Amino acid sequence: MKVEYINPFYKATIDVFRIMLNLDVKRGALRAVEELEPVSEANVVIGVTGDLRGSLLYSFPKEMALEMVTIMAGMAMNKLDAFVSSALGEVANIISGNAVTHLASSGLTCQISPPQVFVGRKGSLSMSTEKAVVVPLITDIGTLEVTVSLHRSMG
Repeated sequence: MKVEYINPFYKATIDVFRIMLNLDVKRGALRAVEELEPVSEANVVIGVTGDLRGSLLYSFPKEMALEMVTIMAGMAMNKLDAFVSSALGEVANIISGNAVTHLASSGLTCQISPPQVFVGRKGSLSMSTEKAVVVPLITDIGTLEVTVSLHRSMG
């Protein structure tokens, strides 16, 4: 997978976190994985189609997820309920949409599917490529991991 496919997600996360949450984001060390595995309690999966195909997995540690939604909603959140899950899905959707806009400036036309949110660390997800790259995004309230599994469409 090309780094040009990963950087738009990093840039989009920086922008969204700065605007929506007033948080700075630093990128941790990238690592390759063989499958999409939830590494945290709150996870959002978004599919990508078009010139690139594949999946995105946003994994939020529970405390980070609750703090993010507390900042956004202006009221304390204490459990990963439907409201928190919906808000996390929307954040991942906005980041993905902005990243797809960045990809379009490189001549790649992509669409994203609606986010699917699941809570828990069990299992793995199937993906259409053999490899994925995990991008740790470090903030003052925790580290979000974005797993990017994208490849060029054939045909």
